Amino acid sequence: MYIEQGYKGNIGLWKYWVLPVCFIGFIIFNYISTVNSPVSVEAMLQSMIDKLGSNIVLIILLAPLAVGLFVVWGWVKLVHEQSITSLTTSRRKVDWKRIFFAFILWGSISSGMIGVDYFLNPENYQLNFNLVPFLILSLISIVLIPLQTSFEEYMFRGYMMQGIGLMVKNRWVPLFITSILFGLMHLGNPEVEKLGFGIMVYYIGTGFFLGIITLMDEGLELALGFHAANNLFTALLVTADWTAFQTNSVLKDVSEPVLGFDVLFPVFIIFPILIFIFSKKYHWSDWRAKLFGEITVVEP
Repeated sequence: MYIEQGYKGNIGLWKYWVLPVCFIGFIIFNYISTVNSPVSVEAMLQSMIDKLGSNIVLIILLAPLAVGLFVVWGWVKLVHEQSITSLTTSRRKVDWKRIFFAFILWGSISSGMIGVDYFLNPENYQLNFNLVPFLILSLISIVLIPLQTSFEEYMFRGYMMQGIGLMVKNRWVPLFITSILFGLMHLGNPEVEKLGFGIMVYYIGTGFFLGIITLMDEGLELALGFHAANNLFTALLVTADWTAFQTNSVLKDVSEPVLGFDVLFPVFIIFPILIFIFSKKYHWSDWRAKLFGEITVVEP
């Protein structure tokens, strides 16, 4: 079982507090700074882009989280004396086919949805393609975005999921806590400033989706693939002046953003369909035990 993999390390439950408290403290500091700033997040990002260029700003945004991945891996390896494989999956080795399946599936679906929306509402988009900046963007994105998204998965669905699970001895508490914290991590995003707190339905809903597939599949592989595809294809295909990723993408969304069905559609329709597809492909069963059951204590 996935959460029980944490017993394979040198537990010391106090150790599980250090990284999450530091990271959450950083998120709180960032949010308070954002709220109290006389300049909007959108304006600050635009000012940075005007001075440095969107590709450099993207590196600045992604690099700390990319480094964070190696901090988590190092802490787990050196302090917990736990293997990265057991932090990743309950299988004997990481299943790369699962990662690539989720990546290709969601990459295809998300790209298709953008293509359909562009066909139906061309007035909402402006062609933004410029070959050289796009090639540089592609290189930056392919290198850094999987590291950034993997950091978030290893921190929330990996390290915190296992740590909280070992503390409370059940599965539903870590699922709820990590999903809500994952959503709250995005409070400082310009999307929240632009659309309001209703957008948190999407962020927290995404957290629950990723947590569910992690617990049901007994590993991070599907979540790693999905999250990398989500951020990578978004960065490459479409940008807007009010999003966290403002890039030299193929298209630019010039419509006035409105909080509406687009927020509910992925959470309540697309994500359940994906869960259904994964469940059939990987023969998931015993849903109640895997999502709400007790943790089996494993003696070190």
